[in-house]
Amino acid sequence: MSYVDTEGEGTKGIVAARSLEKEKEKWKGELNVEHLQQVIRENHRVNQTPQAQSENVRENNQAFGWKQGFSDIRELLNKAFAGFQEYDYFRADSLTEEEVAQFYEKRTKSLKVWLEEEGGGAEQFTTAEKDFLIRQYERMATPWYYESSDGFEAWFTWSPTVCMLVVLMIGFLVSGIFSGEKRYHAASVYFASYHGRKKAVLAKIEAGIFTVTLLYWGTMLLYSGIVLGGLGVQGSQCLIQTQFGNWKSFYEMTIGQEFLCILLGGYIGCLFFGSLTMLISAWSNSGTAAAVVPFILILAPSFLVGTQIHFLDKILGLLPDQMLQMEGVISGFSLYSIGGTIVEALPILLIFYSALSVGLLPAIYRIYRTKEVRE
Repeated sequence: MSYVDTEGEGTKGIVAARSLEKEKEKWKGELNVEHLQQVIRENHRVNQTPQAQSENVRENNQAFGWKQGFSDIRELLNKAFAGFQEYDYFRADSLTEEEVAQFYEKRTKSLKVWLEEEGGGAEQFTTAEKDFLIRQYERMATPWYYESSDGFEAWFTWSPTVCMLVVLMIGFLVSGIFSGEKRYHAASVYFASYHGRKKAVLAKIEAGIFTVTLLYWGTMLLYSGIVLGGLGVQGSQCLIQTQFGNWKSFYEMTIGQEFLCILLGGYIGCLFFGSLTMLISAWSNSGTAAAVVPFILILAPSFLVGTQIHFLDKILGLLPDQMLQMEGVISGFSLYSIGGTIVEALPILLIFYSALSVGLLPAIYRIYRTKEVRE
């Protein structure tokens, strides 16, 4: 986090985050017409100062510092009036107080235009999907409440990376749970024991689930404590659209709800990858093969993104790596038609991989319990 003080000097770190939060605190409240017009007036006032018009870098930094408090709202104005797929950092500088009254209407109008454009939404969505997106935009209650949410924004930025690292560690740790006896030539002794094909197999599965649960929640709670403890948890009650990256999202949820969705989705994803790793380990007797599969499933889809093949994009939107990138799912436009009803990707992913994670456990038990001993 960075902050520019009154002298035009930049600072970074926790102290900078606290200072920036104090500036943004002055601009919290409902984003109604009066509030938006106040931002436009202050933005124009700063632009007319000698510091803003100076060619001196330090004086320019001073002018930039005066805009930090309403910088988030200014970015929303840039997004609203620059076009659905466009961005212009200086768009807010040319807005009038009369124009900002169309802030919310402009967002919906931009969506409608994009959905009818060739090369845009016209080719990506069916008529039913277009109607669904427009309804989602129009039904959203306004005006929105704004409060700085820098802590959550920083947490959202790095959470996919943290989740992926956790999955790779899980794959390494649980891959040997079912292949250990084969590796150390102890399978005949293991299966010949009284509980070798019943309670012992269940104990292995329980050990795998415990490992996944402990590693995931331990890592995510530590990560959350560091980021949110340092930057704060304010803004959790604001709609996700008040954040720059979620401006176009059609999900009506708060930032706090998005935080919980990402945590839940990450855990379900880790359970699935852990269960899949144990299944491959039990079936193949190879810890190496079991550890490699999660790595492939996470990285392979990244090579296929951006192909402009809409059918392929539909498939990629349901692959297990999406569970580790729930912030991208929430900010994206993945829709599916089930029985003539348009359904968002988020509930499909959560329900499908929850069921699959649980369903893999009996399969693991059956495969390993009936395994033949061949030393």
